[in-house]
Amino acid sequence: MKKFIILLLIISFITPMIVLAENNPDITKGAKSAVMIEYTTGEILYNKNANERRSVASLTKMMGLVIIFEKIDNGSLKTNEILTVSKNAKEMGGSQLWLDEGEKISVDDLLKGITMASANDAMVLMAERISGTEEAFVKEMNNKARSLGLKNTNFVNCTGLDEEGGYSSAYDMALIAKELLKHSKVLEYTSKYEDYIRENSEEKTWIVNTNKLVRFYNGADGLKTGYTDEAGSTLAVTSLKDGLRLIAITLGYDEANTRNTETMALLDYGYNQYESKIIMQKDQKIKNIKLNKTKQNEVNLVLENDVAIINKKGEEIKDYSYEIKLNDINLPIKKGEVLGRLELKSDNKIISSTNLLADRNLEKANIFTQYLRVIGHALSGSI
Repeated sequence: MKKFIILLLIISFITPMIVLAENNPDITKGAKSAVMIEYTTGEILYNKNANERRSVASLTKMMGLVIIFEKIDNGSLKTNEILTVSKNAKEMGGSQLWLDEGEKISVDDLLKGITMASANDAMVLMAERISGTEEAFVKEMNNKARSLGLKNTNFVNCTGLDEEGGYSSAYDMALIAKELLKHSKVLEYTSKYEDYIRENSEEKTWIVNTNKLVRFYNGADGLKTGYTDEAGSTLAVTSLKDGLRLIAITLGYDEANTRNTETMALLDYGYNQYESKIIMQKDQKIKNIKLNKTKQNEVNLVLENDVAIINKKGEEIKDYSYEIKLNDINLPIKKGEVLGRLELKSDNKIISSTNLLADRNLEKANIFTQYLRVIGHALSGSI
């Protein structure tokens, strides 16, 4: 009987440990910190010291890429633009394209260099093109970090080279990756395993993506690798399978092979455990707003992105509701302008938030048009 009681006591102590291990799988044993989120909702699916401040090496460049692709999307930067290599850019150490001072090179080639080869010289040259100096560009990076609400990030250079005062966290990097993926064109670069720069010249150069997962993991199409002595080996990867896009960040590995293997296992865990249910489609009309002082008289609010709920496989879809929050509306309005947000809620908690965009341009009506509209309403009995 005593042996039986002792056995029961042992089982009672072991069982909670087993449950804890199942609920919190130690997939990324070699990482100092890691996180995995679902892209659409931002829901955290895995967390290991995700808010710990650390050096992140070249994952830093993702924030620079956010700013670059914002400029491309708004038309102020063209991928076929030709830049002249500065002395400062040429002298960058670490990974590089070996640019020569005075060399002419396209933005397209520089983006290949940044996204695939993690080239510091290409990153600095782009920073100088956009902000004049690297220092000014870094200020833009930090301003963007604040606008995204990042709590554990400070940039001191645009390359990720070790420098005192520069840090981020796995979770902040996941949010930066999420922001970068709003610019779908970035995947045209990050998804390639190999390509050429200076292609139509005698200096044609073959480059291979440092992110091996885009070749060896089904569904992976980005985003960034990194390594410095202080940061160790780091990785930001995104993958899309069966409508579920995951973002995984793993930091602080001693070497790249373990980093790659464990990050792939982390993605496997996500796809084995979770599924995405899209409940509202991108560009879906959510609300109509009447604006009497405009020529067009009304505008529809449409979703910037799909709205989805993340469920564990086999479970019923969560109960949800949503709330619309409108911004102050000022005329004129451009098509695609953010006029509000849709907040998706479950159990009274916000689980995702999506911008609501204007579906058309609206111009302010002149006084004569407004007068005729008032008279028309009066004659129809509207007032």
